[in-house]
Amino acid sequence: MLEEVSQISVPYLLLWPVYPLFLYLPVPGNRPTEDSMATTLGLLKFPILAQKNNTPFIHSKMPLLSNSSKLDVCKKDSHSPRKLFTETIQHLSSDALAVGGEFGILEGRSFALIHPIVMGGLLFYTLWAGYLGWQWRRVRTTQNEISELKRQVKPTPVTPEGTPVEAAPSPVELKIQQLTEERKELIKGSYRDRHFNAGSILLGFGVFEAIGGGVNTWFRTGKLFPGPHLFAGAGITVLWAAAAALVPAMQKGNETARNLHIALNAINVALFLWQIPTGIDIVFKVFEFTKWP
Repeated sequence: MLEEVSQISVPYLLLWPVYPLFLYLPVPGNRPTEDSMATTLGLLKFPILAQKNNTPFIHSKMPLLSNSSKLDVCKKDSHSPRKLFTETIQHLSSDALAVGGEFGILEGRSFALIHPIVMGGLLFYTLWAGYLGWQWRRVRTTQNEISELKRQVKPTPVTPEGTPVEAAPSPVELKIQQLTEERKELIKGSYRDRHFNAGSILLGFGVFEAIGGGVNTWFRTGKLFPGPHLFAGAGITVLWAAAAALVPAMQKGNETARNLHIALNAINVALFLWQIPTGIDIVFKVFEFTKWP
């Protein structure tokens, strides 16, 4: 095509776009002749114009999409509910990552606060379980006390005819009556079963959350921090297990096992209370170094 264009003089190329206008300009007394019209039509036969008009339209190799096809493509590009949910969780948890992000939201503040909240509740539940156990102990000890007082009651005097002499109750007998009424009320409380159930729940959730607290620390920091809080928590977990191991012997009436059970749980409560200041310090660090969620 360049060779064909080169054959046309430059002035002609500059004038040919407006050439038909000159042919049809109104000249006084003249009208367009057949020769001028033929010249105009002949101008279209020049190679450059023929090339322009006859140039085939170059179609793209990409197929044209119908409206329905475009809708299908949009649907394919849109996120599925599962993918959208996953990306949302990843977006929410991206600010909470404290190590490398491989554990996602498990490294965030929400999961870090589960341990102190649960353990705080277990502290009060430990005191409640201890109260239930003490009430059940009173049921047993009250009966023993009643039996001991009955040995101190003097025989009721009788007349020669064998009729009991009516007399005011002695102080010992009044005490026996009082303790008997108290024991009846204690039995109605079902403290034995309630204490057993509370201890089972405390053992299960306590051990689970004690281990879970260490695992959560590792999620957030990639390591554990040996110190008073960690060692006291391990001791509390061991005391829970040791106290529960004494239950079979206690059910057989072993008084030594019962006393040891009480002693272990008393130490447990003391360690629990001693852990509160160190636990509060750790909670402050959680708020300092983590973000929601």
